[in-house]
Amino acid sequence: MITASFNNLKTYCEKENFSGWDPYDGLNSKVFNALPFKKWDLVRLAWIQGFKRSPVNFRRIFLVPKQHNAKGIGLFLSGYCNLYKRVQAGGSAEFGTTSELLEKIHHLANLLLTMQSKGYSGACWGYNFDWQARRMFLFPKHTPTVVATTFCACALMDAYEVSGEKKYLETALSSAQFVLKDLHRTPTESGFLFSYSPLKGNDTVYNASLLGSKLLARCYSYTHNETMKAAAAQSVQACVQAQNPDGSWFYGSLAVQQWIDSFHTGYNLDALAHYMQYTGDNQFKSNLEKGFEFYLKHFFETDGTPKYYHDRTYPIDIHCPGQLLVTLHVLNAYDAHSALADKVLQWTINHMQSRKGYFYYQLKKGMRSKISYMRWSNAFMFHAMTCYLMNNLNNEQRKSE
Repeated sequence: MITASFNNLKTYCEKENFSGWDPYDGLNSKVFNALPFKKWDLVRLAWIQGFKRSPVNFRRIFLVPKQHNAKGIGLFLSGYCNLYKRVQAGGSAEFGTTSELLEKIHHLANLLLTMQSKGYSGACWGYNFDWQARRMFLFPKHTPTVVATTFCACALMDAYEVSGEKKYLETALSSAQFVLKDLHRTPTESGFLFSYSPLKGNDTVYNASLLGSKLLARCYSYTHNETMKAAAAQSVQACVQAQNPDGSWFYGSLAVQQWIDSFHTGYNLDALAHYMQYTGDNQFKSNLEKGFEFYLKHFFETDGTPKYYHDRTYPIDIHCPGQLLVTLHVLNAYDAHSALADKVLQWTINHMQSRKGYFYYQLKKGMRSKISYMRWSNAFMFHAMTCYLMNNLNNEQRKSE
């Protein structure tokens, strides 16, 4: 069932050429951009939220085009690299031969190279839409963020590691300069937080800062540049200091950011584990273990339902089950928790996948948002399911020995 589910998703995404809509792309509407009130902050915010929250897709009516999204392409690229490694490790070629997968890897990696945001200290990426934040500042399209940049640069390093194409690595390594030179730093008692983007505002988000640390740590593993390692460590130190006694993290340090959710917790764990892996600095091992214990205990129900918040279920977002598969893979914890992974993935396929292959965005109490979002839903689950398939192969091989 899981193999068939993934094949359906893969076929759908390839047919769409990895291009599609996004929960936040409302401001790409040609109708909206012809209206006089497009310059009003509150109107932009309401327009975006209306598109994002509506279970009915108005994008065709309001002429919102399907487009490539850099983070989405990065997720697909890492996913295809996982499939390539799976075949190399002895897995079947049911999802493509090595030559077929390598062709996809080069296609996506080269596409990602063309999507860089220009005018910064190193390679970086943003989103293909203007985004109006609730705190009343506007992110113009292609404004680079540390989140998008980390996913894209790490995907290019994945591509280099399976293809040997040096331009992928060179571009990815230059992204460290974007993190070091273009992002703001918010001082804390023990370190600092990297900003979400080079723009003012949104400088207090823990998962964003930790993703910056993850990227610097991975670049350090190639360059052994101590400046990268030191900056990554200071950001990690600030974030673990902000960890709650029960192992959880709030989304950010501001009063309006005091919620605890599933997939951003997973981001934190993923980034912390990668920092330790790539730098050899294990002083934060207890923070990782405590955070992982909280994550497993609070975000998944006994029937496999993935919860959004630690203290309530809805809305169920597709990122919640997807991030579990990635987190178990990154933390090498799949063997101990394979039953949970199987249960959550089966629940997700049964409740959140269309017969056409794509995954739904969110389930709310009594309502489903069945719109196909290429970055948020499909690329995320594509990458997550390749992590599952890699670990499942390892289990199968051990059982046959």
